[in-house]
Amino acid sequence: MIPERHVKLFKNGRNQAVRIPREFELPGDVAIMRKEGDRLIIEPAQPKSLLAVLATLQPLAEEFPPIPELPVDSVEL
Repeated sequence: MIPERHVKLFKNGRNQAVRIPREFELPGDVAIMRKEGDRLIIEPAQPKSLLAVLATLQPLAEEFPPIPELPVDSVEL
């Protein structure tokens, strides 16, 4: 287990920021942050698969219009 380490907080525009030391680096470039009481917890975000994203979509409430059959033109190869 990595021991705790004191870090410096600083301002970045109107946001407060912290530089994460190398031994605490998270994989990827997206993280999830949440607050539990006085604790601030930062975790790596798991990449979403296309199936996971599609599973969150709500079905459409409207019907699709009928698509007319179009005549097929002959093609010479």
